[in-house]
Amino acid sequence: MEIGWNHNLRPRQVLIFFVLLSMSGMGAELGPYSVVEETERGSFVANLQKDLGLGLTEMSTRGARIISKGNKEYLQFKVQTGDLLTNEKLDREELCGSTEPCLLHFQVLMEKPLEIFQAELRVKDINDHSPVFTEKNMSLKVSENSPLGIILPLSNAVDLDVGSNNVQNYKISPNSYFRVLTRNLSDGRKYPELVLDKELDREEEPEISLTLTALDGGSPPLYGTSRVHIEVVDSNDNAPEFGQPLYKVHIPENSPSGSLVVTVSATDLDSGDNGKITYTLFQPSEDISKILELNPTTGEIRLKKQVDFETTLSYEVDIKATDGGGLSGKCTLLLQVLDVNDNPPEVTMSAFTSPIPENSPEIVVAVFSVSDPDSGDNGKTICSIKDDLPFLLKPSVKNFYSLVTEIPLDREDKAEYNITITVSDMGTPRLQTQHNI
Repeated sequence: MEIGWNHNLRPRQVLIFFVLLSMSGMGAELGPYSVVEETERGSFVANLQKDLGLGLTEMSTRGARIISKGNKEYLQFKVQTGDLLTNEKLDREELCGSTEPCLLHFQVLMEKPLEIFQAELRVKDINDHSPVFTEKNMSLKVSENSPLGIILPLSNAVDLDVGSNNVQNYKISPNSYFRVLTRNLSDGRKYPELVLDKELDREEEPEISLTLTALDGGSPPLYGTSRVHIEVVDSNDNAPEFGQPLYKVHIPENSPSGSLVVTVSATDLDSGDNGKITYTLFQPSEDISKILELNPTTGEIRLKKQVDFETTLSYEVDIKATDGGGLSGKCTLLLQVLDVNDNPPEVTMSAFTSPIPENSPEIVVAVFSVSDPDSGDNGKTICSIKDDLPFLLKPSVKNFYSLVTEIPLDREDKAEYNITITVSDMGTPRLQTQHNI
C-alpha cells in the first residue's frame, strides 16, 4: 500500500541493503562454528573469550550474552569460562529437514559498550538413517513384445540424511532380463528405472520376481530393499505417450485453491481397454500430495491449497499415464512459484534502554533488526522515523539498526518521547510495519 506522507515531515529513509559501518565494532563476524548432530548436551563448540580477544572479567562486566532468533536456546554461554556449549542434543533432520547446509544463526551481544558480533553454527549430518521404500512391494505389467531398452519407472527410496549420506544408487538382484539405472531429479532425489535387456516370452516365463536395493553413501553404506513383481502380459502393442516430456508452468503464490495448473495429455494408438488412459501422480512427495490434485480421466492438475514462494520456490513431479493393458508412459511437471508481495516487513527489537540520562550526546536508545521474507524489491526495505525528533537511525550490517540521540536532551524541556519506527518494503503494492517506542 502506498503511504501518504505529511509534506511538512520529511522522513529519513535508509535503504536496508546500503551498508554503512558508522558504529565501531557493529556487525563483526565470529566463527563459523560447527557441531556434529546428536552430540550430547553440554558439548564444547568454541571459546568466545579467545575468539573475541577479551579477558573473562571483561566479558562479565560488559554483559556478554547470546541472542538467537525466536529465543530458541540451542546454545548456552558460560560467561565464567567463555565457553560456548550445546544446550541440547541437536537433530539435523528435525532442525533443517532436507536443507543443506544446516545453519543456526545467532549473535553475541556486548551491552557495555554496545557491540554486536554475528555468528552461525553449522550442524553436520551423520549417517543415522537407512533408505526406506514407500512401497515395499511393487507390481508391474510388461508386454511380452516390449522392445529392448524400454524403461520402466520404479518407486524411489527416501533417506532423511543429506549429501553423500542420502540415497546414492540402486541395485537389482541378478537376472537375465533387466538392469537398473539411477536417475537424478533437479531437487537432488534419485530414483530407479528398470531397463529391458532381453526379450520377454510369456509362455516361457510369465512372472519375474526381483529385489531392488537402495544404498546411501555412508561408510559402510546403509540400505533398504523392496520386492518387484513383474507380470508378463500378452501383446498390448502401444504404451501411452505424452505430447511433451516436460510441462513447465509458472503460477503466482496467491493463486486460490482449485486453480488450474495445467492439463497433461497422452495418447495411445491401441483400441478398447488397451487404449483407455488413466493419469496418476507418480511417487509424489508429501508436499506435492498436499498441494496438487490430478483428475485421473481428464489430466487436469489443480491446486489443493495456495502455494507459498517463501516456503517452496518450485515443485517437480512425474505424471504417469497407464492404459488398460498395464503399459505406461510418463512426463514431468515442473511448477515454479512466482513471488507476490504478501509479507510485510518485520521489526525485531534486540536491546532497549529507558530511561536515558539528559545532557549526554549520542546515547544508544535501541538496537533492532528488520527483515522481509519476500524476494527482489518485495523484500527490500526502507526504515525511517519522523524528522522532527532529536534522534537518528544508524544502520549496521545484517539489517541491524541503532536508534541514537542526535543531540543532548533536556528533561526540563521534554521528559518523554514517543518514537514510531516505520518500515516499508519496495514491492507493489508497498507493505508497511510500524513499531512504537
